[in-house]
Amino acid sequence: MSFTYLDHNAGTGLAEGVLDAMLPYLKQQQGNPSSSHRFGRYTHAAIDHARQQVADLVNVQSEQIIFTSGGTESNNQAIAGIAQLHDSGRVLISSTEHPAVLEPAKQLQKLGFEVLFIPVNADGQITVEIFETLLTDDTRLVSVMWANNETGVVQNIAQLTELTRQRDIVFHCDAVQAAGKLEIDFQAAGIQLMSLSAHKFGGPKGVGALIVDKEMDWPAYVLGGGQEHEKRSGTENVAAIVGFGAAAEKAKQQLAQYQQHCRELRDFLEIRLCKIPGVTVFAQSTERLPNTVFFSLQGFDSDTLLMSLDRKGFSVASGSACGTGRQTPSHVLKAMGVDDMTALGAVRVSVSLENTIEQIEQLAVIIETEASRFNHLMNR
Repeated sequence: MSFTYLDHNAGTGLAEGVLDAMLPYLKQQQGNPSSSHRFGRYTHAAIDHARQQVADLVNVQSEQIIFTSGGTESNNQAIAGIAQLHDSGRVLISSTEHPAVLEPAKQLQKLGFEVLFIPVNADGQITVEIFETLLTDDTRLVSVMWANNETGVVQNIAQLTELTRQRDIVFHCDAVQAAGKLEIDFQAAGIQLMSLSAHKFGGPKGVGALIVDKEMDWPAYVLGGGQEHEKRSGTENVAAIVGFGAAAEKAKQQLAQYQQHCRELRDFLEIRLCKIPGVTVFAQSTERLPNTVFFSLQGFDSDTLLMSLDRKGFSVASGSACGTGRQTPSHVLKAMGVDDMTALGAVRVSVSLENTIEQIEQLAVIIETEASRFNHLMNR
């Protein structure tokens, strides 16, 4: 049996050329980047090159990049860092954020901050008029993700930051799902903090970045030898960082091709799904990532359909990889007003350049067969 991977929002394989870029730093180039000898200078230069590659992907200067262990660490530092600048105030968090934002926000509540969750409409979009009413003189931080990891819904970040800049409020954006899939311009978006993760667009797992506005002096959070502009000390994971840079460069080069290919697959699947009785495709009428379909099949819980597809060689997801295995409705869909039964049946398909229209056709046929079998059993 052949196997088809359709869970690219959870993690991707290494893009072409990434492993080759990493190998020297896993084998021959053992120098510590903080050492002054030639081996150290060589690895330090490799990090500098990767830093520029990542910066080019999102239109920032290289010194704005702080390498981290991934999106979760970047999100945590962005949220927790506000407590080093203020001892109280309001913090606004989108109600559809990833747990890597929601959980540190709960810690701010314990420290005395007022944390409010920004509502979304039925399409998962933040309404600007409602957002504006939540902004107060003591609002310290706003965190809104660029694109949702489950639904793929894209927020109008620049429209929101126009309001926060007027009030001198720090705006953090989790762009983990957006980078490599959408055109990202940190400066044009008007944000001050942004989180990235390499393994979402062809880089290795365990490396990411926190990007900081050049006008901000964000607090250090790991103290020691002063690496990463004295913000995150510790010997750098050189091979992973080099892989991150190579993946960022590759993603930038093939962005137009990626978007066109993935959108064709996404739209084809949605056309097929909408012909199946009992299927709901979430947020279909709003802007979404070109590679993401989030749907529910009436009468199925997500794990049942997921396991059935897995047995037939198709790997999909029931939502966020960080929430898999929990028999609770997606908090993202609940925030959108979806009922529990429909939400419990939600399945996410996320494609990439490696997938084909033939694979999507085969997937659609299997889903149709499962739906038909269920309806036959119910009508007996």
